[in-house]
Amino acid sequence: MDLGTVSLTLVLLVLLALAFDFMNGFHDAANSIATVVSTGVLKPWQAVIWAAFFNVIAIFFFHLSVAATVGKGIIDPGFVDNQLIFGALVGAISWNLITWYYGIPSSSSHALIGGMIGAAMAKAGTAPLMAKGIIKTASFIFVSPLLGMLLGSLLMVAVSWLCFRQTPKRVDKWFRRLQLLSSAAYSLGHGGNDAQKTMGIIWLLLIAGGVTTKDHLPAWVVVSCFVAIGAGTMFGGWRIVKTMGQRITKLRPVGGFAAETGGAITLFLATFLGIPVSTTHTITGAIIGVGAAQRTSAVRWGVAGNIVIAWIITIPASAGIAALAWWLGGLVL
Repeated sequence: MDLGTVSLTLVLLVLLALAFDFMNGFHDAANSIATVVSTGVLKPWQAVIWAAFFNVIAIFFFHLSVAATVGKGIIDPGFVDNQLIFGALVGAISWNLITWYYGIPSSSSHALIGGMIGAAMAKAGTAPLMAKGIIKTASFIFVSPLLGMLLGSLLMVAVSWLCFRQTPKRVDKWFRRLQLLSSAAYSLGHGGNDAQKTMGIIWLLLIAGGVTTKDHLPAWVVVSCFVAIGAGTMFGGWRIVKTMGQRITKLRPVGGFAAETGGAITLFLATFLGIPVSTTHTITGAIIGVGAAQRTSAVRWGVAGNIVIAWIITIPASAGIAALAWWLGGLVL
């Protein structure tokens, strides 16, 4: 393959990665806006603009530790080539499209990790896999929703105690305003964690192509990934908003504030630690925690259970699609 073909392939794969980033924002828009829309604080079009803005300005708030984990901590860069990245991205995008179509709030993050694992194993078995990074990421499949649930429920209880002498009308008025801040914080955490996952993929691709090194992530990659996820959020994943905002539990502004704040704290912590977590898992856990803090019957546990099943199958499903896509990539690249 000549240099011109290699360069064209590299450009096309970078564009495919940015398409995944856009799809990530599109798919996960529900995570950022479902609570603030369902409580009536913002109209849908206002909410997506609000969320997208904070997705993008997250570039100024977080170190690129998550990008480093995805770029250097999941798959040994020495095994990475164009075909592997193609398989990983196609696996992740395909699973996102399937779950979006059926309105299932699955994890774009774990679809990407599953895609990377599936393509790598199709190429060279388990040799490319880096156990430390995979275990750290996989553990947060359970930690992030549980932490979100704990924080959401504790915040709901604390707010209830602080406001128990106030009239419902006054509480609702206060938290309609406060929810603007909590939704902004959550969108900031969403952009800060999720955009970096695509940066890691592009970084791997550029390292494999000899364009950059393990110690340098080009600025254009950082900017383009934050812009792409913000643009995806602008278009919104409307099929999933209803599931996240109303089907799990009925939310009011005070509950939306508690869920978004609990989710935001979890995302900030994970991003600081360099762990690529699922924003879907995080906010779902926080919403369940808020509902359960009011009364156990407030949560539709059947809906929550179906979501958990989707979480469990995301990595193996996207890995299987990615392995097939890796084989297909050998024919077309």
